[in-house]
Amino acid sequence: MISRLLTTTGKLILASASPRRRILLQDLGLEFEIIEAQVEEKPRAGETPEDFVLRAGCDKAGAVSRNNLASWVLGADTVVVHAGRILGKPSDAEEALSVLLALSGQKHLVHTGFCLENAKEEVSVTRLVTTEVYFASFSKEIAAAYVATGEPLDKAGAYGIQGSGGVLVEKINGSYSNVVGLPLVEVIREMLRYKVVAAGQGITEIEKPGP
Repeated sequence: MISRLLTTTGKLILASASPRRRILLQDLGLEFEIIEAQVEEKPRAGETPEDFVLRAGCDKAGAVSRNNLASWVLGADTVVVHAGRILGKPSDAEEALSVLLALSGQKHLVHTGFCLENAKEEVSVTRLVTTEVYFASFSKEIAAAYVATGEPLDKAGAYGIQGSGGVLVEKINGSYSNVVGLPLVEVIREMLRYKVVAAGQGITEIEKPGP
């Protein structure tokens, strides 16, 4: 029998229907329930992308926690930002192509705001994690061929780094899993701190990297 890397010590709920977040947590061996939070995910007037993702992550956790007071609830939201503008999921192939060509040879940011909450324990932890992503310069033909795969159409920023879209990425500065949809080091560090999860055999803790 293969030991799990991490085990859940109590009831954990992921307040998101994102398949990528689900897979990231499942790959660590965690058991959790999925309850999609019914909240409006739109920036408010004057709200920065960073403030927006933090609020959205907390809104998701709070909405689910209200009906699950004794559970640990994880809410998260991720945005892709270029030139100060949030890039959502493209509405069609034409928009996806336009977004990709705008990002070609450029740096953009991926922000994730997450909230780990337990109403009964009166704990609510929020964190913002940012990754810099640098795209290689590529031709319109390459961008069009990628759009034709269909992968960009359900991805913020019109690409998935964990899929074929990885070929567009020249380098990143920061968390890779954050670009996928959830910054695992930061999330698991908080879960270990509050004993939401326990380490498997031979794994005791995740240390915060030094300066």
